Amino acid sequence: MTADVLPDPKRLRSLLATFATGVTVLTVGGATPRGMTANSFTSVSIEPPLVLVCVDRTAIMHASLHRAGAFGVSVLASDQEELARYFADHDRPPGFAQFEPVGWLPGENTGVPLIRGALAWFECGLWRMYDGGDHSIVVGNLISATRLVDGAGPLLFHQGGFHRLD
Repeated sequence: MTADVLPDPKRLRSLLATFATGVTVLTVGGATPRGMTANSFTSVSIEPPLVLVCVDRTAIMHASLHRAGAFGVSVLASDQEELARYFADHDRPPGFAQFEPVGWLPGENTGVPLIRGALAWFECGLWRMYDGGDHSIVVGNLISATRLVDGAGPLLFHQGGFHRLD
C-alpha cells in the first residue's frame, strides 16, 4: 500500500468520496429564497447547539447566506434522491419559482423553506463563517430541530452516487 503524500485534486476528490455522507437541502428564505443540495453537514456542539455546512465561495447560496442571516437544513430520506438532484441542478429557476415543484413549508421560526418528507428539519441563525479554502465553513446556531419521520432510512452519498440503507 502506497500513500499519496499530496494527491492531485482529482485523486483527492476520489479518496474523499470513500467517506459516505448524508444528503441535505440547505435553504434560505426572504425575498429571494434559495436551495442547494449539501452533503457537508454535521453537528459541531451540543452546548451551545451548533451545526455546520460548507458552501463553495462561488455558489449563489454563499452570498444568499450573508444576506439572509438564517438558514434551514432538511435531512433527506432515502426516497428523495430526485429532490437532491433537483437542488444540485444549476439550471433550476431562481427565487420562489425553484420551490414551485417541491413540497415545502416555511419554517415556523425563520420562514426558511423546509422540504416535506425529510427525516428532520433544522432552523439556524447564521452564527459564524470561516475561511475554508474554496469553501466557507458556515456555522449556525440551532433555533429549532424537528424529527419528522421515524423508521425511514437516510439518503446517502458515496463514491459519487446516491445510496440507501433501507
